[in-house]
Amino acid sequence: MKVAVILPAAGLGTRMTKGQTEKPGSGRKQFLLLDGEPILLHTIRKFSQSPLVSEIVLALRGDDIAWVQDLVDKEAPSKPVRLVVGGDSRQQSVENSLAAIDPETDLVAVHDAVRPFVTLEQIAAVIREAGEHGAAILGIVPVDTVKQVQRNVVRATIPREKLVLAQTPQVFRFALLREAYLKAGDDSFAGTDEASLVERLDKVEVHVVAGSDRNIKITKPSDLELAQLFLNQEKALKSPA
Repeated sequence: MKVAVILPAAGLGTRMTKGQTEKPGSGRKQFLLLDGEPILLHTIRKFSQSPLVSEIVLALRGDDIAWVQDLVDKEAPSKPVRLVVGGDSRQQSVENSLAAIDPETDLVAVHDAVRPFVTLEQIAAVIREAGEHGAAILGIVPVDTVKQVQRNVVRATIPREKLVLAQTPQVFRFALLREAYLKAGDDSFAGTDEASLVERLDKVEVHVVAGSDRNIKITKPSDLELAQLFLNQEKALKSPA
């Protein structure tokens, strides 16, 4: 089974403090340093270590291609890593990446470039679930009570057992995901994640595999402190006793 992983990394999110990145002049979160290395590199390593992953595709801004290529070349990951020019939105970046993937690919996984703490077990579980059912995502049940509101007034309390917080990877049959993107383009539909596009086809049910509250998306300065803690714990587990 051939599995390609897409890491959309062309975003311009700059909620972090500038000056903490390896690339000069960039405050974008995917290039922020975690333990001295860009977050993107930590994420690449996770998928490079998975025996189920065949290749990794990075969607980047055009002016980042050369710099990131040099970064990847120095890392020399065990899986092929290809760089493509992304778009102004995540959806466009994924669509550009799909056009560059080998047509013989069976499954495509899309993962946030700034979620470096997904585990190999989670990657394997969601890939296997998608291989069986056609579509699968990681998700966790919210621990807080969720309220539906309108103009700052509570209208309903939503049972938590009916909710999940979507995480990534989100994995789909290649042909299914391509069809979902074609339909989204035809309808001028912008989804919040890949699953929302696939759901519109109404062809398969999107299955949910248990994620983890450690599979954080690093988007704000306080996340970096937690990320460093998680990374230190990972290193401690790998160190010989």
